[in-house]
Amino acid sequence: MAHEHHTGTRALGLAFGLNLAFTVVEAIGGWWTNSAAVLSDSVHDLGDCLVLGAAWYLTRLAARGRDERYSYGYGRYRMLGGWAAALVLIVGSVIMLVVGTYRLWHPEPVDATGMLWLAVFGVVMNGLAAGFLHRGHSLNERGVYLHLLEDVLGWVAVLIGALVMRATGWVWVDPLLTIGISLFIGWNALRTLSQGTRILMQAQPERYDEQAVRKALLAVPGVTGVHDQHAWTLDGRYLVLTVHLVVNATDALRRAKDAAREQLNALGVDHATIEVELEGEECTLQHH
Repeated sequence: MAHEHHTGTRALGLAFGLNLAFTVVEAIGGWWTNSAAVLSDSVHDLGDCLVLGAAWYLTRLAARGRDERYSYGYGRYRMLGGWAAALVLIVGSVIMLVVGTYRLWHPEPVDATGMLWLAVFGVVMNGLAAGFLHRGHSLNERGVYLHLLEDVLGWVAVLIGALVMRATGWVWVDPLLTIGISLFIGWNALRTLSQGTRILMQAQPERYDEQAVRKALLAVPGVTGVHDQHAWTLDGRYLVLTVHLVVNATDALRRAKDAAREQLNALGVDHATIEVELEGEECTLQHH
């Protein structure tokens, strides 16, 4: 397990280093070729650097587990890093959308050959970064891997655009690519921001089925009532639940709680806090 954690951290670190180096090259190359499409993708890669850097750091941090300051561990920081990166991407995509729209109506000459070589370099570098995470087992690594695959596809689009401009001289293809890339980045960043905001506000998780949980708990021998359910997620994956169970006999308490936890684990609840009440006992929290 420790070896797997070390390997995953090392892969994220290598992917982060490659992506950071390429982002600098890409920004300089976008300025050199006068390509708004390349510059807009450098903004995207800057966001990737933030995500990769946060994932790298927080994967190392997660090894500490829970402590006296964070009783649930450090998992929420992982989500917070992605939420902050989404904000950066949204701002960057809006700026590049404005630039692309202006360039569409006021075309400028673009170095299509230089843009072509940058696109080839982009496919190779992002492909290598994705390759480091291809065999990752954690959801964190798999998520970053899929994100880097999107980058590879984006650079393929820039490559095709450069070939078209080189063959036809249609300079409007560059701002059109800029607008397309900016909209794509902005849309995905908004989705990430929305999901992160729901987690921060402790909204009920989408994968949590309240009625299925209630039905499963009522099927536990000795349980006659279920109420005051509260579910939230720590980082988008780790599910936490508190619930009150009404039981019909004192000697059924332990059996009811053990069986209830088994049912909840089967329904994807990672951490359950169960309050048990006897029949006829008034719940002072039920109406709060």
